[in-house]
Amino acid sequence: MTDRMTDIIEVFGHGGDVETAASRFGGDPADFLDFSANINPLGPPPEVLRALEQGLNAVLRYPDPGHRALKSALGSRLGVAPDCISVGNGAAENMALLLLGLAPRRVGTVEPGFSEYAALSRQFGAEVISVRGRQELDWRAETEDIERLLEQVDMLFLGQPNNPNGVQYPVAVLERLALKAGHTGAVLVVDEAFMDFIPAEKRHSLAARLHDFPQVIIIRSMTKFYAIPGLRLGYALGRPELIEAMTAKQVTWSVNGLALIAGEACLRSGESFERETLQQIALERRRLSDALLGYGCEVTPGEANFLLVRLPDPWTAATMQAELGGQGILIRSCAMYPGLTERHVRIAVKDEPSNKRLIEALGCIITAQTSKTEEPVGTDEQIEAVPDPVQKSGGGVQ
Repeated sequence: MTDRMTDIIEVFGHGGDVETAASRFGGDPADFLDFSANINPLGPPPEVLRALEQGLNAVLRYPDPGHRALKSALGSRLGVAPDCISVGNGAAENMALLLLGLAPRRVGTVEPGFSEYAALSRQFGAEVISVRGRQELDWRAETEDIERLLEQVDMLFLGQPNNPNGVQYPVAVLERLALKAGHTGAVLVVDEAFMDFIPAEKRHSLAARLHDFPQVIIIRSMTKFYAIPGLRLGYALGRPELIEAMTAKQVTWSVNGLALIAGEACLRSGESFERETLQQIALERRRLSDALLGYGCEVTPGEANFLLVRLPDPWTAATMQAELGGQGILIRSCAMYPGLTERHVRIAVKDEPSNKRLIEALGCIITAQTSKTEEPVGTDEQIEAVPDPVQKSGGGVQ
């Protein structure tokens, strides 16, 4: 095991930083096989690439600051009125707009969770109060703990499915929390950035019932499922008053014209792209999980397009990053997530060839280390001369 790097590469607090990786390990940033960012391995739908090529002239004019065409398309897809939709420069901008527009004094988070919840909240002057998930609940928090937190805060962020563990809370829990928010006046922000990677019949969401829960805001990302993170696109769903408070703080033209074109094309991409994505993610997640379990890792049984993994002794996230980084492979350290350990990493589910390369690399690294730790010390004669501890103690190991 190497000791040439003991620090993490997430200097900006997120995965996908191939530039930092290249500066640490050498090579071209584009050549890294990146398991640290959770992007659809199929890449963008063909319709999106065609729309971008045909729409390049959009760079010659200002984008629509009201995002009207995309809001209309989203409204038709989701059965939501356009005034209940906010379009932003990624899901993160929608989170920032909520904090700016509603100006909460105290914000609640459930840890481990997406780091931007706390980081943005503090950036905009809010105090952050958190509760911890429990390992026996696959890192979910107790419902009662979240309810008590809602009594102390003005806004609470909840990942659904949560990042980095990839698990959902049942609809019954979401309903309890939404009703509690209604009683306390807190805004419950449900981050569904990875919901599209779960089959429709298995999604636990309040999106179709927002009229019943006026204190709920749902945030979604289009960059992950449709593989356009370089364009940045996301949206929020909620009652018009909350949406208006958000958009009143939005910088004009924060969403560029090509992103708007891509967003409309994403919604036209059809069921075949969605079906193929879900089938591949389910198959490859199972293969990847089985292989990791076979290497002695602990894998949280999440439902999204990534896996939370606890590495076997003696590996830490930093040492495994160093070993894999030297081979041009990136994984996400989760050592900085409150509640997790220095041995936790997050691994994206990619296509079969990419996953196979990672599995083979991990197998060589872990097997080599295991062989070193199990190698006997001394000559065969010396080993044979060591007394049997069971015989010496007269039975039973002390």
